[in-house]
Amino acid sequence: MPQDTPLGPDSRLYLVDGSAYIFRAYHGMANAQALTRKLDGLPIGAVHVFCNMLWKLLSDAHNDAVEHMGTPTHFAVVFDKSSYTFRNDLYAEYKANRSETPEDLLVQIPLIKEATCAFGLPCLEQEGYEADDIMATHARLAEERGAETVIVSSDKDLTQLVTDRTIMFDPMKNKVIDEEAIRERYGVGPSQMIELQALMGDTSDNVPGVPGIGPKTAAQLLEEFGTLDALLDGAEGIKQKKRRENLIEHAEAARLSRELVTLRRDVPVPEDPDSFGLAPFDHEKLVSFLEEMEFNTLTRRVREAGGMAAPEAKKTEDTAEPIGEGYEAVTEMAALEAIIADAYETGLLAVDTETDSLNAMRARLVGICLATSPGKAAYVPLLHGSGGLDLGGESETPQLKTEDVLEALRPVLTDPSVLKIGQNLKYDLVVLAQHDVDIFPYDDTMLMSYAAECGLGGHGMDELSKRHLGHEPIPYSKVAGTGRNKRTFDEVPIKEATDYAAEDADVTLRLHTVLRDKLIEDGLVTIYETVERPLVPVIRDMEAAGIKVDREVLSRLSGDFAQRMGAHEEAAYEAAGERFNIGSPKQIGDILFDKLGLPGGKKTKTGAWATGADLLEDLAAQGVEVAREILNWRQLSKLKSTYTDALVSAIHPETGRVHTSFSLAQTVTGRLSSSDPNLQNIPIRTEEGRKIRQAFVAEPGNVLVAADYSQIELRLLAHIADIPELKRAFQEGIDVHALTASEMFETEIDQVSGDQRRSAKMINFGIIYGISAYGLANRLGIERERAADYIKGYFKKFPGIRAYMDDTVEGAREHGYVETLFGRRSHTPNIKSKQGNMRAFAERQAINAPIQGTAADVVKRAMIRVPDALRKEGLRAKMLLQVHDELVFECPEAEAEATCALVARIMEDAARPAVDFSVPLAVEAKAAGNWEAAH
Repeated sequence: MPQDTPLGPDSRLYLVDGSAYIFRAYHGMANAQALTRKLDGLPIGAVHVFCNMLWKLLSDAHNDAVEHMGTPTHFAVVFDKSSYTFRNDLYAEYKANRSETPEDLLVQIPLIKEATCAFGLPCLEQEGYEADDIMATHARLAEERGAETVIVSSDKDLTQLVTDRTIMFDPMKNKVIDEEAIRERYGVGPSQMIELQALMGDTSDNVPGVPGIGPKTAAQLLEEFGTLDALLDGAEGIKQKKRRENLIEHAEAARLSRELVTLRRDVPVPEDPDSFGLAPFDHEKLVSFLEEMEFNTLTRRVREAGGMAAPEAKKTEDTAEPIGEGYEAVTEMAALEAIIADAYETGLLAVDTETDSLNAMRARLVGICLATSPGKAAYVPLLHGSGGLDLGGESETPQLKTEDVLEALRPVLTDPSVLKIGQNLKYDLVVLAQHDVDIFPYDDTMLMSYAAECGLGGHGMDELSKRHLGHEPIPYSKVAGTGRNKRTFDEVPIKEATDYAAEDADVTLRLHTVLRDKLIEDGLVTIYETVERPLVPVIRDMEAAGIKVDREVLSRLSGDFAQRMGAHEEAAYEAAGERFNIGSPKQIGDILFDKLGLPGGKKTKTGAWATGADLLEDLAAQGVEVAREILNWRQLSKLKSTYTDALVSAIHPETGRVHTSFSLAQTVTGRLSSSDPNLQNIPIRTEEGRKIRQAFVAEPGNVLVAADYSQIELRLLAHIADIPELKRAFQEGIDVHALTASEMFETEIDQVSGDQRRSAKMINFGIIYGISAYGLANRLGIERERAADYIKGYFKKFPGIRAYMDDTVEGAREHGYVETLFGRRSHTPNIKSKQGNMRAFAERQAINAPIQGTAADVVKRAMIRVPDALRKEGLRAKMLLQVHDELVFECPEAEAEATCALVARIMEDAARPAVDFSVPLAVEAKAAGNWEAAH
C-alpha cells in the first residue's frame, strides 16, 4: 500500500498515464490481442503488457537505474473514469468519432486497475475529467511543493505540462521527453504546445483546429506571430490565400480547440500527493495476482526479487518420497531391468520421452524417463551411434544404446497388466512410433485434467503439479539455458538432466492418482474413456501421416501473388500521385490524410494515423482507389508470407509432407487446434485463399477425400433449444437461412431477397457466439439501430433460443459449469464475477460451449470410429487432417467412392447410441486430386 510521505524539494513524483497504456498495450504490442488465460479463455494480453511495463519501471526505479530521471519517491497510475467530461459540454462532438472499445479490451480494463492495486500503487480517476487533467493538477501540486514530476506517457497532449521540474518519459521507447525534445519534435516549446494543437486540431479527439494547417505550418505561424490571438487578429495580412481564408473562417474553431486541448490544472482532486509515497514492495500480494493471471515468467521474476521460495509440495498419501529427491540415472541394463520388474509388481509405469524438438515428427529421442511408484523415478540417457551425452565429468560411465533400451522396454510398454501413464502422451507416441514402439494400455494425465477441469486452468504438467501437488517442477530453461547459453537436452550434464527428467515421470505418476479420483468423484470417467483417451492413437497416426504439399503450386502461387502485389503497388502509387512504402502504416496515413486530406481519419494515442482494415475498407467503399489498392496488396502479402512461402519450410525433409501438430487440450469447448503449421486458419472465403488449398495434394494414384458436416452447430442449436421451425427445416431439407429470413421479415420463403437471407445467415451463425448489434452492423454494413431491430425480430420469432440462452446462463450460475450432450463439462468460474465485462464474457462462453462442445464431441467420436470401419471394409484410406467440422483423408483413387460413402455414414451416425438427435446430421464427402477441389 502507498504511504503518506511529505512531498518536497527532494521528492520525485511519477504519474503513469494508465489509460493511454491500456490502448497502447492492446494495439501496439505483438500478440497482445491473442493472449488468453488458460483457466477460462479470458483475454489478458493488454494486462500482461501493462504489468511488464509497470514492473520494469518500478524495478529500474527501485534499483536506482533510471539515472536520467531519478528514482521516484511517490508514484500513482491515472485512468479515465468515463468518456463524458466537461469538454463535451464545450463541444458536443468532442471525441465523437472514436470507435467503440473492443470487447476483449473492455473486459481487461478492470483487471488492469486491479493490477495497479496489486503493485501497491494508487489508482486515480475522477468523474467529469480526463486522466490528463488529473495528471496536470498533481504535477502542479508537486511543483508548488518544490518536487520534480515524471509523467510516464508519450501523448503529445501532455507536452504542455513540461517545465524545468516536469518531464515526460516513454518507457516503450526508453525515451525522455523534455523541453529540448519537444522543441526539436514540434518546432515550439512546451508553453506554445496548446496553441500549436489548437491550430493543428486532432482527428483522434475530433478537435476541429484549422483545415490545412499541420504541425510545421502551425510552428512557423506561432514563431512569426507569437500567440494564437495575435495570429487570428492579423490573419488578413497573411499572403497565402487559402491559409488566410481558413484562418479567418475557422478562427472561432481555433479558439474552441484551444479550450479543448488546454489541460485543467485545478481539478478538485480528493487525494493529496503526499499519500502517493512509495512503500516497501509487497511481493507476496503481487505474486498472488500474477499467478491468478497465469503470468508465469513475471511471477518468477517477482519471486526472485522478493527472495520468495517456490511453493512447497503438499503432503499427500501417495508421496512416499519427497518430489525431486533420490532420482536415478540408468546407465546399465541391470538397473533398467530392475525398473521393469518394479513396473510388473506395481502394475504402473509412468513414461516420458526427452527429445531435442517440440515437433514430434522432427524430434530425436535422447532419453526416456520412467517411474513405478511415487519418488521412485529414473532417467535413461540414450546413446546414438558413436555419439554420446555430456555426463558432466562422468564420461567413463557406460551408456545404453537406444535400440537396446527400446527392445527391453517393448514388452512392458504393450503388456495389458501394466498401466502406462503419460502427460500429453500423444507426443511420446509419435516419437516412439518412429522406432516401431507402441504404448498400450495407457492413461494421459493431461486429458484426465481436460475432462475433469476444462475451464478451471491449464493442463500442462507444471501447472497441474502446482495446482494439485503444491510443487513447482524444475523449469526447462533452468537446465537448457537461454539465449547464447542455450543448449540441447543431450548437452545437459547427467545430474541436472536426471533431476529434471525423472521429476517429470514422478510428478505425472502422482498426478494420475489425484485426477483418477477426481474423474470418479465428478462422474466424468465416461467422457474421458470414450472420447478423450481413445483419440490419442488416432491423432498420432494423423500427425505421422501428414499431408503432401506441391512445392510447384506454392511457388507458382507465390510468384502470382508477388506479381499482382506489384501491380497493386504501382496502382496505389499512381492513385496517390507519388511513391511511398506501401507496407508502412505511417506512410500510408500520411498519404491518405495529410496529402490527400481524406475524411474519416483517426489518430492513435501515439499521434500516428490509424490505417487498419476497417478504415481502409470504409474508404474503399467510398470509391477511394488508393485505399482499395492498399487493401488488395495487404491481402496478397499476408497470403504469400503466411502460407505460400511459409508452408514450403514446413515440409518434412524426409517425408516430403507437412506434419501439423494437433493440440488435444487447448480450447475450453473440446475442439482440436493445430500448430506448426496451423492448417485450421487457411482462409477459404476469398478466391485467392482457396487457391492455397490446391497445393495440398494426394500422392500419385490417390485422391483426397474431404468430408464436412453441414451446419452442425446450427442443427445442434435447433435440437438443444428445441426450436420447431428450425428442426422442421432440417428434417425436410429446407434452406434454413431462407426460412429464418422468411420468419424475421414476414415474407414468403420464395420471396426472400438475397440481402434478407444474408442477414438471417449472419444472425443464425452469430447468435451462438453472442453477436451484438454493433458486430452484426459491421458484418452486414448497416446501421446499428437496424441491426438491433434484426436481432430483436429474430428472438421474437424464435423465443425458444432466447429461453435456451437464459436457462443455460442460469444453470451455469447455479452449478459453475455447463455440459455438452455427451457429458463434457466446461467450467465458467467468472459467471458470478462482480465485474460486468468479465461476467458477460463468461455468459457468452456458457451459451456457446454446449453447442460447440457437442459438435466437437461428435467430430471426435467420428474420428475414433472411422479408422476401424475403414479396416473392416478393407479400405486403405488414411485420415490426415481435422479442420473445424471437416475430416480429410487420402485413399487410392479406385476406392474413392466407397470411402466417401463409408466416411459420410460413420460421421452422420457418430452420436449414436449415446445421443439421438431430433434433426439429421448431414455430411458431404467428395474426392479429388487436391484439397480445394474435394472441398
